[in-house]
Amino acid sequence: MTTQTIIILLLIGLLAGLLSGFVGVGGGVVIVPALVYFLGVSQHQAQGTSLFILLLPVGLLAVNNYAKNGSINWTYGIIIAIAFVIGGYFGSKISLKISPALVKFIFGLLMAYVAIRFILSGYNSLSNES
Repeated sequence: MTTQTIIILLLIGLLAGLLSGFVGVGGGVVIVPALVYFLGVSQHQAQGTSLFILLLPVGLLAVNNYAKNGSINWTYGIIIAIAFVIGGYFGSKISLKISPALVKFIFGLLMAYVAIRFILSGYNSLSNES
């Protein structure tokens, strides 16, 4: 592994961690596209790597800070976590059975849709503050 690759991986991790802690996005929103475009990793490998990364570390320090602040709805979190495990299992099975290009296309559409919704919502909220 080259020094350049290590630096890129460190930058991806820092950016994903900052965004996860700052706005609560799943690091996969940053990690998956970054691995694909900056390191040429396949879509499936990027997704698997992202899931591996998020498996434990996000739960340690970031969640601790939000818990100390009383900013976690534990009941919602437990229910979502149980469903997330089931969804993650079946989602990975489906993803691995279809073309990586189709997965990339669906992922991009989802990110674009969510981005547009957030941009419009934020813009409307800012407009109403004036």
